[in-house]
Amino acid sequence: MASEFEALAAELTAMAAADHEAVRLANSADPGEQLAWRRLTVRHADRLGEVMEVHGWPTAELVGEDAARAAWLIAQHADRQLDVQRRALGLMERAVCAGAASPGELAFLRDRTLVNEGRKQVYGTQIAGVRDGAPVPWPCEEPERMDERRAEVGIPPFAEYVARFSPA
Repeated sequence: MASEFEALAAELTAMAAADHEAVRLANSADPGEQLAWRRLTVRHADRLGEVMEVHGWPTAELVGEDAARAAWLIAQHADRQLDVQRRALGLMERAVCAGAASPGELAFLRDRTLVNEGRKQVYGTQIAGVRDGAPVPWPCEEPERMDERRAEVGIPPFAEYVARFSPA
């Protein structure tokens, strides 16, 4: 019989897989597909909120690497539920301080939450759009220090990061 944490790990990874399959719907021209994306992310964020209420941040030690990353992805996509994103951010900050979560993933979640609050991001991880064929980040605090801050949390420089999005 699977333990509670094995079952939770399976649930989180299944949610992330469904998210991955459906992410294309987020920017669909079809309003029905956009609504399906919103409903999926809301359902997942609600469930993550329940998990955090019971267990705190689902760390790799608790649920395994894949499920911990899945929880982070679900929090990232909880754009319409800032309460869930903020809670995840606070719990994940504590987990990072304890060495139990990724500083790089925390940086992405911090930026995503800041952008959703209408504030400037810190690490330049959130892309606002494309201008002249190049990805452009949402406004960033001290953009001249962006790559320095990215290095501090172990994420690649902005130019290297956005090269992944640019056509070859």
